[in-house]
Amino acid sequence: MAVTDQPVSFLQRRTVGERHVPRGPSTHAVRARVHMAMAVFALVYMAIGGRLIMLGMSEESKSASYISAQDSVAASRPDLLDRNGQILATDIKTASLFAEPRKILDVDEALEGIASVLPELGTDAVRRRLASNAGFIWLKRELTPRQRQQIHDLGIPGIGFLEENSRFYPGGPTAGHIVGSVNVDNQGISGMELAVDRAWLGDLRELGFASDRTMEPVQLSVDLRVQHVVRDELVKALERYRAIAGIGVVLDVETGEVVAMSSLPDFDPNDRAQALEKDRMNRASGGVYEMGSVFKGFTVAMALDSGKVTMNDSFDATRPMRVGGRTISDFYGKGRILSVAETFIYSSNIGTAKMMLSAGIDRQKEFLERLGLTSRLQTDLPEVATPLLPPRWNELAAITISFGHGISVTPLQTAVATAALMNGGRLIPPTFLPRSREEADKLAKQVVSPQTSEMMRYLFRLNVLSGSGRRAEVPGYMVGGKTGTAEKIENGRYVSNKRRNSFLSAFPMDKPRYVVLVVLDEPKPEREGVSATAGVNTAPVTSAIIRRVAPMLGVLPKFGDKTETVSISY
Repeated sequence: MAVTDQPVSFLQRRTVGERHVPRGPSTHAVRARVHMAMAVFALVYMAIGGRLIMLGMSEESKSASYISAQDSVAASRPDLLDRNGQILATDIKTASLFAEPRKILDVDEALEGIASVLPELGTDAVRRRLASNAGFIWLKRELTPRQRQQIHDLGIPGIGFLEENSRFYPGGPTAGHIVGSVNVDNQGISGMELAVDRAWLGDLRELGFASDRTMEPVQLSVDLRVQHVVRDELVKALERYRAIAGIGVVLDVETGEVVAMSSLPDFDPNDRAQALEKDRMNRASGGVYEMGSVFKGFTVAMALDSGKVTMNDSFDATRPMRVGGRTISDFYGKGRILSVAETFIYSSNIGTAKMMLSAGIDRQKEFLERLGLTSRLQTDLPEVATPLLPPRWNELAAITISFGHGISVTPLQTAVATAALMNGGRLIPPTFLPRSREEADKLAKQVVSPQTSEMMRYLFRLNVLSGSGRRAEVPGYMVGGKTGTAEKIENGRYVSNKRRNSFLSAFPMDKPRYVVLVVLDEPKPEREGVSATAGVNTAPVTSAIIRRVAPMLGVLPKFGDKTETVSISY
């Protein structure tokens, strides 16, 4: 191309430059590249976000059991106190061992370390759990401080501790059957612990308001001092008379409050496994038994209250009775006509049966229903058994029931019915919670006349002064009572060498405040040549209990004039 010397205009120079100098990318192309870069970054962030969500969901799943466990073990319980403010049950902090298998680096090493402190966990089953893909598993609840420290010092990854509430019972077995126990999650499973859960604590826990918070204590009617005495005397009695079981009840006749109730063998609530042993059941309210001659008190009260029998009447006990193919005889027969008082203090089966027949079989059944002896006792404690009644309430059944055979009731039920005979005739439902006299009056039901109550107090006292209950006497306290010696049943037949002995008492008889019932199962003669009847074992045990607890309960002794009177009108 020819070169010219002519000048080139500005427009021409730009055109030439545009034609020979390369231009940059267009605006459209730049925008496309930016959008592409943004899309790539968005995809990257979405991938990262998705992964985080997956990890979060995995962590949530992993920790769900942990959170659930933490919520359950955090639940606290109110302290249980006796009537004087002494602690019967309280919460303490303890540690439980858990594992997060996904975080365990070496399963064998972890298992070996744990088993060195807790040998019971060194099993194949635990190894399989540690090797699983679980997010959280319990290994052992309620470690001791020493166990926690030893496992902590091992420094095993994936092994941790969760602090939780654990129930502690300072008195151990002293009031075990009354207080009851809780499970490993601090939920009541027996006794007043279960009663509190059923009343309100269970609902509070379900609503989430029981988690690790201080609660007002729950006060019981039990006097820990009296409870200790009753249990202590029963322990001595079981050893002294080689009995297989024992029961003791102290009941306030004016309020229905259970001041003490013991059943041996008992259990320590701090060791829940003991409660599962069948011999440690609560016999006082959870077992039913033929109470024997202590039931004669109800028969006499029924006959007197009916008006068909008076204190001036007498009954021929000269010879045995023959009824329904069975012979009814007396253990210590007098072989003569007996007055009402003599029938009672000599514990005549024949006289008692004839007294019942004078009042009538239908009246007997109605009277026992009135005293609450034919239906399940209503009280706060969950462990309450239902009485066993005869399949047919015919003449033979009525006669045997009159002296305490053929009907089985709980010892607590027997004490409650007796309280009605002592307090002026008012049946008051028993309670294991504090109750004032005003509250008791609103619940009381008149079941016998005050006059009948006076006569029964007279007969109870007379039996201790002149009858089978002489060994129950405590100077100054005017003890009254009735013995009962009931043969036990084995394979459908009564066994003469196995007995359940009872002494049912009240004091002071001029104005009774407390009923005391003692039962010994299969007591043996203290020594050769001595009998094993209630008068020689349960009566002295009752005396020992009253002698020790009366001052604690504020009952003052009365001394001075040797002549005493018990109000009676008939």
